[in-house]
Amino acid sequence: MKLNVKKTFILGLGFFAVALVWPLYNVYVPIFLRDFIDSQFKINAIMTLDNVLAVFMIPFIASMSDRTQTRFGRRMPFLMVGIPLSALAFILLPNYTSFLSLMVIITLLNFSMTIFRAPTVALMPDITPAPLRSKANGIINFMGGLASVFVLMGGAFLYKQNKNYPFMMTAVLMVFALLMLLKFIKEPEVGVDTDEKPVKLIDSIKLITREEDKTTVFVLLAIFFWFIGYQGLEATFSNYCVQLLKLEATDASFILSFFALAFLVSAIPCGFIGGRLGKRRAIIIGISGDVLVFLAIGSLGTVLPFNKMVMIGLMLIGGFFWAMININSYPMVVEKAAEDHVGTYTGLYYFSSSLAAITGPLVVGAFVDVISFKVTLPVTAGAYFIAFLFMTRTKK
Repeated sequence: MKLNVKKTFILGLGFFAVALVWPLYNVYVPIFLRDFIDSQFKINAIMTLDNVLAVFMIPFIASMSDRTQTRFGRRMPFLMVGIPLSALAFILLPNYTSFLSLMVIITLLNFSMTIFRAPTVALMPDITPAPLRSKANGIINFMGGLASVFVLMGGAFLYKQNKNYPFMMTAVLMVFALLMLLKFIKEPEVGVDTDEKPVKLIDSIKLITREEDKTTVFVLLAIFFWFIGYQGLEATFSNYCVQLLKLEATDASFILSFFALAFLVSAIPCGFIGGRLGKRRAIIIGISGDVLVFLAIGSLGTVLPFNKMVMIGLMLIGGFFWAMININSYPMVVEKAAEDHVGTYTGLYYFSSSLAAITGPLVVGAFVDVISFKVTLPVTAGAYFIAFLFMTRTKK
């Protein structure tokens, strides 16, 4: 059994389309909202809309796509509706004229993205046999990471020329990705067989809490807290750069691109490092490194003079440590699971990260409002440190 690499890369264009949107969205939308809202907590609350919709709508849409039968397939109709609508909303995004118009565009974009996110994810297992899905997932995640680097770095240069250019470029690439998928990906009438069965969340939680070894519980709590830090920083970073460091929004995008670049380049090596040192040890090293990196970044422009090149260098280091954490965390969660419980543990992994994606921006935003933007990075480091404490409770 051999993976069709070419077909998998084309399939990865769907993830490429999704990953093009969110980096630009997370950098520039908080800046746009700042025109009307002074509270970072309120701005971050609006920034969680996509994650709230993901929790409540994606399971419903995923189930709907399972039952859909058309001449285009089960998943493709959702991409054919969601991608063009998202592309249109993305073109409109920087052209808001009032708070109301901005919120209408943000809502339209988030609903449109939700329409095709789950069907895009489901395409891979539909056409890929179970033994080959890990390899296919690696290629697909590489495509998503490549999109993040490309759009953050390229978008920063385009935004300087005209604020519409990066949004227009992204919209064009999204439609191009859809056309490539329609041309080269033929959905099977019935997806590839799988033994996975849906499990209720409450039953999943009961399963892991009854285990004598609480390692899985501690890992999931660690995941929750490091994603609180990561997601909170991501939603706040552009305004942190503009409001505190007095940089341009494009500087925030350009600086963040190096974090994404380091993650992309380090992803595969960090998987090997996890295999060599052990996943637990690799994650603890990654968390420790990122705590120090975030504290160092937070000192620039506050305790120490700001230096853009130093911040970029720290972002590169931070991206490497983030890869050490992220690449090894999911395998550590599922490695203790019995074969018939892998789906259950996977669901708990995504539940922890999704809950943190809603909680993190609110926590960081609240600290910023109560104190100032100066606490953004220390709060992020603090969340990672709590994750570190939980990881030290896990068994070797």
